[in-house]
Amino acid sequence: MSAPPKGTSRVRVYLPTTLPGLAGILAVGAAGPAPHTAYAVTPTLRESYASDDSEELEYAAMRDAARASLRLLAELLAARPDAPARRVVLAADVSDRAVIPAATLGGAAVRLAVTVPVCDIAAGLIDDAAAAADVRAVVDALPAADAGDPDAASRVDEAEAHELQWWATQELPDLAR
Repeated sequence: MSAPPKGTSRVRVYLPTTLPGLAGILAVGAAGPAPHTAYAVTPTLRESYASDDSEELEYAAMRDAARASLRLLAELLAARPDAPARRVVLAADVSDRAVIPAATLGGAAVRLAVTVPVCDIAAGLIDDAAAAADVRAVVDALPAADAGDPDAASRVDEAEAHELQWWATQELPDLAR
């Protein structure tokens, strides 16, 4: 088997969203519009880790997307306090030509030059419902953490104590309700 032509390989990206955002993506059939921010294993991310372990690097990119999901939750909960406080990250495979480095946004941040069709989503990574109260408390700590409060920053880090649960694509519509 020959290698694919240069520039046609696929890259795993992680798209931060929320449960209402997931419902919108499923309703329109794509995540976007382009350009939009996603997270992936970038050269900058590789340089910041001592390991070349691809699973570890993928996990780091997904974790950055989960933190971005917290920020989206903060915006959502400010407008809709009754919204579900669960982080959502969609793992998708896109053409490497669609991925634009965005190091100024963070080590794993990229910009996607395309909308991502639902058929390119490989899985959803979503907080368990039992994590919602803790995630809501972490969202409430974001402003203080951003202002440099070390206790608040520690609480934000605690969100990572809740591992995102893996969901198959056929299960996503049930979660987005």
